[in-house]
Parts: sequence; structure tokens; C-alpha cells
Amino acid sequence: MKKRNGFTLIELLVVIAIIAVLAALLVPAVQRGLMTARRTACISNMRQIGLGLTMYCNDHAGWYPKTTHGVPQGDQIHTWIFTLAPYLNDVDDIRLSPGDPHYRARKSNHGTSYVMNEYIAVPIRGFSGVVEDYTNRENLARPSATYTTFIGADHLDPNITADHTHSRGWSSSWQAVLADIQPDRHRVGAGKDPHLDGDANYLFADAHVETRPGTEMHARWLENRDFARPSQ
Repeated sequence: MKKRNGFTLIELLVVIAIIAVLAALLVPAVQRGLMTARRTACISNMRQIGLGLTMYCNDHAGWYPKTTHGVPQGDQIHTWIFTLAPYLNDVDDIRLSPGDPHYRARKSNHGTSYVMNEYIAVPIRGFSGVVEDYTNRENLARPSATYTTFIGADHLDPNITADHTHSRGWSSSWQAVLADIQPDRHRVGAGKDPHLDGDANYLFADAHVETRPGTEMHARWLENRDFARPSQ
């Protein structure tokens, strides 16, 4: 009898089908594992930023560092994350969130993946002077409930000036929130509007970090559209 070498077409198709099934099972698991690792590294970054903010405030009578908000043209720009450099182990690593699609561009342009809450960065002035000011830690009634830092939106320009939110305008629409932050930074697959299929990390004024699903943040916004305002 003639000895047969190799596979028949049916056997080959069966092997290919088995490989395809295994890949379909393994790829999502690998993606979830990668997402978890990125989330954990991001939490570590934000915790260090929180400690840096705490130490900076301790050394500066409670005042938070300034963002690039409202810097006059021609003036030297000082972004808050580099102001914290003396308090951080490695500002070039900590200022960038794993999974940021503009990671390399932000690194080369001295940008950051993390944006400071406008409420604690910029006081509001009226004709008679300052009418609202949370830029000093002593003015925060509930530090554990006050957001200081968010993960910036994926589409933010990768430059040094994209270092803060415009939180006072978030009450207008959920799209206004999405213009500043990325509530689904840690997700499996591509993000899609309204960016609820994933989660993100949030840093508070007492230096603790919380991970919250995009669905929860949207629900919080529906309940209180001005949720970034420091609690009273």
C-alpha cells in the first residue's frame, strides 16, 4: 500500500478551525490582562501625583500649583506637572498614562495625560475681586470628595497647554465632559461614543485614587452636572 504523507484538506480545515476558536478565546483574555496592567500602572502614577500635590501644598501654604490656563502669550509656560517634578520619582514616566494613544507625542512635547480640575486651578474673579476660590487646599471642605486630577481625553492636543479641564462648563452637556476627560481610558477594544464601556482612575484632594466605570460617572453627571465642583 502507498504510504500517505501530510494532511487531507478536511484535516487541515479542522486544525485551522480549532486554532481560530482558541484565538477567539485567548485574544480577549490577553486584552483584558493588558488593560488591567495599564490600569494598575495608571493608579500608581496618580497616587504619586497625589503625594506630590500634598507635599507641594505643604511647602506652599496650601496653594496648588498653577496650570497653563490663561498664561499671557509670550510668557514662560509652567505646567503644574513639571512644577511637581521635585516631588516625583520620575516626572517623565508619571505624567503619562499607559494606554494614552498620544503617549509618545505628549512625551516629546512635554505634555501630560493627566489634567487638573479647573476648580482647584483657577479662581473666579468678579468686578469686586475673587468670588470663588478653591486653589488653596484649606478652602476645601471635603478633600476626600474633591477631584483634583482626571485622565485627559484621548483627542486632547499633545502639547504642554493641555494640562487642565474646563469643569465649570461641564453642566452644559456630557459632550462637554468628554471634551476634557476620558471616562473609558481602560477598556477592551476601541472607544465609542458616549464612552461608557470601560473605566478610568480619579485622584482626590486627600491623595486617594478611585477607579470608576464610565457608566457610573455618567450617572453621577446626570445626578449632579457640576460634580467636579468641590463639595461644601
